[in-house]
Amino acid sequence: MTQKTLLVTGGAGFIGSALIRYLLRQSDYRVVNIDKLTYAGNLESLTEVENHANYRFIQADICDAVKMADIFSELQPHAIMHLAAESHVDRSIDGPAEFVQTNLVGTYTLLEAARKYWSALADEDKQAFRFHHISTDEVYGSLGETGLFMETSPYQPNSPYSATKAGSDHLVRAWYHTYGLPVLLTNCSNNYGPYQFPEKLIPLMINNALMGKNLPVYGNGQNIRDWLYVDDHVEALHLVLEKGEVGECYNIGGFNEHSNLDVVNKLCEILDELLPDSVYRPHKNLLEFVTDRPGHDLRYAIDATKIQNELGWQPRETFDSGLRKTVAWYLNNREWNQHIIDGSYQQQRLGLGGNDGKT
Repeated sequence: MTQKTLLVTGGAGFIGSALIRYLLRQSDYRVVNIDKLTYAGNLESLTEVENHANYRFIQADICDAVKMADIFSELQPHAIMHLAAESHVDRSIDGPAEFVQTNLVGTYTLLEAARKYWSALADEDKQAFRFHHISTDEVYGSLGETGLFMETSPYQPNSPYSATKAGSDHLVRAWYHTYGLPVLLTNCSNNYGPYQFPEKLIPLMINNALMGKNLPVYGNGQNIRDWLYVDDHVEALHLVLEKGEVGECYNIGGFNEHSNLDVVNKLCEILDELLPDSVYRPHKNLLEFVTDRPGHDLRYAIDATKIQNELGWQPRETFDSGLRKTVAWYLNNREWNQHIIDGSYQQQRLGLGGNDGKT
């Protein structure tokens, strides 16, 4: 039997690298990582698999149509999992052009490369091929105090980031309905866990606390998110790829709603426990409320009933267990952290509407 080849775009990112590590443990796919290596791409997140016999890395931009066509032609993939995206809301406020280019133009370019490749396949291979598009719950907009996002919820994106992800979702659906390309879509809630780029809430707070810097909480800290441990997410992605119904969307959530303030307070409690000799204890004294993000959605929460009922998935980690694992990982992997902080990101405040990235 011929070994199956799987393309993963954005595989040097947070979720992409977790997916690749998982796939190389759990499957016999030949996994090809396609990543441009922008500021958030980090091959150090893949050190444990870089010499794996079933792993290959290709540095490439998904907006490069010629390169994408060449990759499909050379590697003859059985599926593609598309995670490459600009993903930080604050950065999208300061510089939306990159988000339009990568999330919309890049997805279109990939879809066209995949469609042309797929159209020329033998019937059996056509039936087996999958284009799995990984997206976000932010495409649905903001919830009030009650209710959950379902796969049928209307799209109401409120940031440049979520608008471009919504647009990419619509392109994927259009290529399915118009051209018959066999697609799968997933929309996930807030991911957290090891190897996350430190502009995101949880690693930012951990790193700031270690250095005795203020822990900036937007607005009053009452914005609520559903938190999903990254290893639970990638397990769900693999399941959707293998067993999901073509043309369907699956929402993936952690069943863990918490306000940003609650998350920071929980982090402080864990840090107090794990760092009993820290001169910054109690770490909650570092908390500082700062100007809110423009257009900050109040609440996201996912109804993951569909994937639970149809594919048998549910998260393994509670928020408490996942958060404790995450904090412990960052404390035990400070060199990985430091390489990022010494390089492209100095934990500056973004998303205030300017283009200089300064606080």
